[in-house]
Amino acid sequence: MASSSSKSFLDLISPDFAVLRGHPIPFGATPSWRGVNFSVYARHATAVSLVLFAPGEETPSAEFPLDPRYNRTGDVWHAFLRGLDPAVCWAWRAERSVEPGAPWHRYDRTLLLDPYARAVAGAARWGAPPTPGEETEWEGVRARRGVVYGKEFDWGFDQPIDRHLADSVIYELHVRSFTRHPSSGVEHPGTFRGIVEKIPYLVELGVTAVELMPVTEFEENDSDRRNPLTGERLKNLWGYHPISFFAPRTAYAAGAEPGASVDEFREMVKALHEAGIEVILDIVFNHTGEGDEKGPTHSFRGLDNSTYYILDGEGRYANFSGCGNTFNCNHPVARDLVLDALRYWVTEMHVDGFRFDLASILGRGRDGSVLANPPLLERIAADPVLANAKLIAEAWDAAGLYQVGHFPNWGRWAEWNGRYRDDLRRFLRGDGGMVSLLATRLSGSADLYQGGGRAPHHSINFVTSHDGFPLADLFAYSRKYNDANGEGNRDGGDDNHSWNCGYEGPGAPPEVERLRRRMARNALALLLVSQGVPMLLSGDEAGRTQGGNNNAYCQDNGTSWLDWGLVERNADLVRFVKTLVRFRKRNPLLRRRSFVAEGPGSAPVTWHGHAPYRPDWSPGATCLGMHLKDPARGDDVYVVANAHDEAHRLELVPPSEGRRWHLVADTYREPPADVFEEGTEPLLADPTHLVAGPRSVVVLVGKRD
Repeated sequence: MASSSSKSFLDLISPDFAVLRGHPIPFGATPSWRGVNFSVYARHATAVSLVLFAPGEETPSAEFPLDPRYNRTGDVWHAFLRGLDPAVCWAWRAERSVEPGAPWHRYDRTLLLDPYARAVAGAARWGAPPTPGEETEWEGVRARRGVVYGKEFDWGFDQPIDRHLADSVIYELHVRSFTRHPSSGVEHPGTFRGIVEKIPYLVELGVTAVELMPVTEFEENDSDRRNPLTGERLKNLWGYHPISFFAPRTAYAAGAEPGASVDEFREMVKALHEAGIEVILDIVFNHTGEGDEKGPTHSFRGLDNSTYYILDGEGRYANFSGCGNTFNCNHPVARDLVLDALRYWVTEMHVDGFRFDLASILGRGRDGSVLANPPLLERIAADPVLANAKLIAEAWDAAGLYQVGHFPNWGRWAEWNGRYRDDLRRFLRGDGGMVSLLATRLSGSADLYQGGGRAPHHSINFVTSHDGFPLADLFAYSRKYNDANGEGNRDGGDDNHSWNCGYEGPGAPPEVERLRRRMARNALALLLVSQGVPMLLSGDEAGRTQGGNNNAYCQDNGTSWLDWGLVERNADLVRFVKTLVRFRKRNPLLRRRSFVAEGPGSAPVTWHGHAPYRPDWSPGATCLGMHLKDPARGDDVYVVANAHDEAHRLELVPPSEGRRWHLVADTYREPPADVFEEGTEPLLADPTHLVAGPRSVVVLVGKRD
């Protein structure tokens, strides 16, 4: 028998082959023992054709115009091809006669990818234009076609882990950048399998979940912009311009066979689950890679432009995403597509949750207005299939809608806490008036999340993310250096709340470098002792730098790739993170599931200054003590944060009866004396007072001797 890659179209059809009426649901391609059913929504099309490809072929093998009287039910076009081998690939063509006064229709018989395709063929090799010899993406993207995929996968006993969000430590990473650097030492760099090879590192680090930057099919060659410093053609590395909501990125698979990305994604999820690590997808529903009026037509635009996008009366695209278009999320058809995609990732791909890019757009109506009770967000929150999935919103959009603290939630939605990021950065930098805000952020951001059925773990705390400076650059640069992005340094944010520690960029004197390393430890320590859910950016634990670039979305090179040599060169920082992650895991005081009363006496959280119970909330204050206590268990944790250039001496409150203060971490100390493993924490020489060194964080634990 011939292999699927060598089959011609004639090999794919049986003697009783026929094009039959078929069924309108389910959407996409559905194989069976008798053939394959195809179905697509195209409300305004007057003609639709099904285009088939033999495996491995770039040009169509056959095209079947559908009869609107026979192959159409309502707004859905469909056909059942009896006797068709499911090894086939497919695309659509749609057309409509031009009508005056209807500028929103975009039918031009372009080959169109099915929105419900589970796997995609075309441009499997990263960085290669889909069609040989093409300099730009626009035509090449049209070579994308769906793979009829119905292969069973042996999940064994795998199920989503269903860890409580409060007990999570999230690690944000990019599939390609995580292992693409030659130093990674993996057999399959830049792929799902590359992540599998690094699972022992993730386990040792102690993270409980990986948050994968977008993994659905996108086009990395969607720009002709070049690096003005090197002439290198830039690529869309991050993947925030999806052309599919279902199909894993073909180039993230090590194998080249059709559907390999589906199989290898599943293998990765299964392996991570076996290691106790959850998988959260950063997923983009707010816009697509079709861009604005000048962008390519590869799927949604050609099937039904006015359904899938928010348009004005002239056919121009609303741009709440900052990426050229806005997906019409609250149109019933688009809404169903989003829900179907989420259910697919949970049921068929076993993911544990989602981070929704620019999630506030999902709360805009079909005219772009902000909805009080957005139907899509409510349906996601209430969907029975998604009941155990983690839901994390990036609670803003590019048009000024900022909903951190008041994103519609129904008790389900957590949020990327952008205010936590900004307030911690400003405190660490030494800005005035930040001590009270620091207390609020350390205790779970009650000002944002107390009420409406929410809890501290609805705050996803982070100091850095993919968007902005990595941690090392946060304390090495006071401004951005994005010239390599080819946009004249205009891209990326200008208000980074960063601090160069007195010297801009590399080549700093030794004392400045020591301060920078201390500042990084300060940020990591505060993050890991805060109520809420900590999120670490991949590579921060090893001191990864982007050379001052705070918008490395197009840098598919050493600027973005994790240099694994840093893990060894900065082993002390890696050890610091690992130790504090373990400390967090074994201390429920740091993972409260509800907000608690504050005040003196037996309250679970009390605040202190140089004297017990006398915190300094004045604008000039720079030092704060926090005592966490569980009277029932007798547990105590004490945290001191000093953002001042001078040391501060604080009188300590005593720990619970029968316990004494032991040192867990002191960032002013040089490694390895900066952090201590369980069982090795030294007893404080002075049980009543503590000296917090200049610009330092100290963590104590009450222990029985």
